[in-house]
Amino acid sequence: MHKNEDVLVSVGGPSGGSVGLITLNRPKAINSLTHPMVEQISTALTSWENDDTVRAVVVTGAGDRGLCAGGDVVAIYHSAKAGGAEARQFWHDEYLLNAHIGRYPKPYVAVMDGITMGGGVGLSAHGSVRVVTETTKMAMPEVGIGFVPDVGGTFILSRTPGLLGIHAALTGAPFTGADALAMGFADHFIPRDRLGAFTETILAEGTDSAVAAFAEEPPPSHLLAQREWIDHCYGGQTVSDIVAALRGHDAEPAGEAADLITSRSPIAVSVTLEAVRRAASLSTLEDVLRQEFRTSCGALRSHDLVEGIRALLIDKDRNPQWSPPSLDAVTAEDIDGYFVSADPDLTFEPGHRQEQQ
Repeated sequence: MHKNEDVLVSVGGPSGGSVGLITLNRPKAINSLTHPMVEQISTALTSWENDDTVRAVVVTGAGDRGLCAGGDVVAIYHSAKAGGAEARQFWHDEYLLNAHIGRYPKPYVAVMDGITMGGGVGLSAHGSVRVVTETTKMAMPEVGIGFVPDVGGTFILSRTPGLLGIHAALTGAPFTGADALAMGFADHFIPRDRLGAFTETILAEGTDSAVAAFAEEPPPSHLLAQREWIDHCYGGQTVSDIVAALRGHDAEPAGEAADLITSRSPIAVSVTLEAVRRAASLSTLEDVLRQEFRTSCGALRSHDLVEGIRALLIDKDRNPQWSPPSLDAVTAEDIDGYFVSADPDLTFEPGHRQEQQ
């Protein structure tokens, strides 16, 4: 493949059985995901799914900074200002890809080395063999730009031990590979300096042999060790209740979490709390992705998504003017507006590509 392509797709391994290799190849942008990249990955996975000579897929990121920093939110910003059609189509196709990964019939090995956030989590955390390292820095940071966790993230966040997922979702703060393992985002810990040999073993001997040879006991999870105050503080009915509980707790990280949450978009954190709670009662990844398509389209209609991206990445003044301006100003009607039909909603009919209006 041409080395300038944003996704490098190849097949390697002995003639008796091949491995599909996908490398995200925008290292200067920490491999941020664009719509053409989503389409390329989807095409490759569909092709390999029906190819009996391909026995596994391995997904990695080029460069040494991370697998993927997330979706190309600057493109989302420009689409939102122009009516949002391109953003809707991007999310539509991205979420179909996330669902495809979740039900992929062959081993899907995702190497979550370095920064793995947002859309990068969607490309990896629904796979069947999810690898983290000592450099993994994972997050669902959407609330910082007036957005809501998506790409199936709320499916996992709603199923963590205790309320760790609520904490991760409302703060948007990064967590380690060990935390990712504890929370259900990953399966195996492999030191970064052994990843090359791990991949080579997959090519030569298969996925099971590679995991058996290279997976190690992970370091302890710092988040799991803090479950007591997290479970105590995040059980409140509203985000305001949670912030008050955090402020009232004597654990230093609780106060830091309160500061983070109150710096985020008030409507985004309020919708996120509701979205994670609703996701807990949805039985499939597809059901959650359908809900997330609704909340993403709700964010597209909002003031805060454009404003959050402007403040962080366009003007870079880091001084977003949120609307509503405070948690107490967010109403139940504001939150419910994010859960109405996306008109049309996301569907998962085989072979069906629904064009967004």
